[in-house]
Amino acid sequence: MDKLKAMSTFVAIVDQGSLSAAGDKLDRSPAAIVRTLAGLERHLGVRLLNRSTRRLALTDEGRDYLQHCR
Repeated sequence: MDKLKAMSTFVAIVDQGSLSAAGDKLDRSPAAIVRTLAGLERHLGVRLLNRSTRRLALTDEGRDYLQHCR
């Protein structure tokens, strides 16, 4: 896993507010965005975002990690 790419993908997801918008910004498919996020969460051993069909919300760990990424 390219950790820097995964970190920038995570920041783009949060900044854009959705997986598909982040995919558009990064010129990658939503599926690739989901795989990258899942790989990052697996690598870190924590859930960064709570996802539903309508909403993304940072977890406490996600909020801390976002500050680290920035």
